[in-house]
Amino acid sequence: MDAAGGRGARARRGTRSTAPRSRGREKGAARSPSRGRVAGEGSSATATLRTPRTDGAPARGGRSARRAPAAREPPAGGAAGGAEAPPAPRSRAPAARVPAAPGSDAAVPDGAVAAAGRRPPPAADALRLREVLSRLSLLREDVSEASTLVNDVVRQLVQAIRDKESCFSSMEQQSAGSYYERVKISEPNEFDIMLVIPIKQNANGSTRLQLDESDDTGAFYYVSFKRSPIERGWLKFLEEDGKLSASKMIQALRDIIKQEVRNIRNIRGMEVTVARKKAGSPAITLQIKKPPLEISVDIILTLKSQQSWPPSTQAGLKIEQWLGTKKRRDFRFTSIYLVAKQNKREKVLTGTSNMDNSNTWRLSFSHIEKDMIKNHGNSKTCCESNGPKCCRKGCLKLLKFLLEQLKRKYPKELEKFCSYHVKTAFLHSCVMWPNDTDWYLGNLDHSFQQCLGFFVDCLQKSQLTHFFIPQYNLLSQEDKARHHFLSRKISYELNNGFPVFHENY
Repeated sequence: MDAAGGRGARARRGTRSTAPRSRGREKGAARSPSRGRVAGEGSSATATLRTPRTDGAPARGGRSARRAPAAREPPAGGAAGGAEAPPAPRSRAPAARVPAAPGSDAAVPDGAVAAAGRRPPPAADALRLREVLSRLSLLREDVSEASTLVNDVVRQLVQAIRDKESCFSSMEQQSAGSYYERVKISEPNEFDIMLVIPIKQNANGSTRLQLDESDDTGAFYYVSFKRSPIERGWLKFLEEDGKLSASKMIQALRDIIKQEVRNIRNIRGMEVTVARKKAGSPAITLQIKKPPLEISVDIILTLKSQQSWPPSTQAGLKIEQWLGTKKRRDFRFTSIYLVAKQNKREKVLTGTSNMDNSNTWRLSFSHIEKDMIKNHGNSKTCCESNGPKCCRKGCLKLLKFLLEQLKRKYPKELEKFCSYHVKTAFLHSCVMWPNDTDWYLGNLDHSFQQCLGFFVDCLQKSQLTHFFIPQYNLLSQEDKARHHFLSRKISYELNNGFPVFHENY
């Protein structure tokens, strides 16, 4: 038996090296006799991820037994920037250690380094995260009752909308959001429903809509008809310059919904109301109450047009290594979706500060995001009944729950963050680690740490590119202080066993 084999055998018999770098290695891993590294690993260890030490910047490399593994720097121009990231080698470094219970070890204060101490076994980390996930799982009975109520209300609304407005006569109901992606957490109390209006093509099959960018993000557009629409009903929604007014269409939809809601109140013992407008929000929000259930439904007006995706999307959706080239091509052949959404820059350009005079529409890819999250495996059998299971959805749920809890704790400081930020970071992580083996179910703690590490890095750089539109940065440079604040809070949670997971707000 050579030196490397002897050391591996001793490790399997339970002998633990005193060198911190040997911790977290898999049993029996072959090591280089010269430096003690796992055979095949380079000295830079670029594939490993380090957990931030404190409620501050990530820790630098060191030999302290309390420090977590090194952070993986996203490749320059990689997934976060819109360009395709090469498959990263699987890191064998352990994930951040979670204490036995919140408060069982002294918390790491802001700006301090975790003191050396006994570390729990790696299996305990994933076990505690799985316990958190189990608490977030929705009860089947609650889901069934909530979805039934929502479907009954929306079905009646859609029929009324079709009958009362000719432009809405072909409207389709399409589900969106975390509930339908099966990553909803805690309670089935929020639903997103897209009311989609298909735009018919011209008689010769040509595209009817003209899209003009409203700014340099590549996400917001002014919409107009290339020719005067045959359907006279569209004319009342056109501005003098020919632009299709998002605000006028939303108001017409809201008026119909408010009128119809009066007819469905107190049906089946439930109360349905229309919430007041939210500044800058395009959604029409319904409140459905049937004790003990209280459900919020966001209705989003959407246009659907069968035409080529805009040039701003060309370098996005880099899923070739993850879901395959054919899947990407199929996605890009689907229709484009445009939701009525005010561009915040309109306030600067036109003085408009609310949706009442907004004419902009934003590209939406929620239907594709739902497909990717539902069919998320690099292999076709991932998470099927007889196939191997992965922890991708579990990581996304934990990311969403972490942000949700921190927003409850710091509502003012984190008001500009939403679940779409962590969802985008998660999709980029799926590209950076494309293989199902990178998300093995038993490595939940490690995979969650990788996602968090990438998100923290984005926060520190104030750079989180839209997954489909690489030139669109979801983190405004004007909010760097907020980004760094969230980065520090996530770092603190990571170093102290996620105490916020066990707090109630």
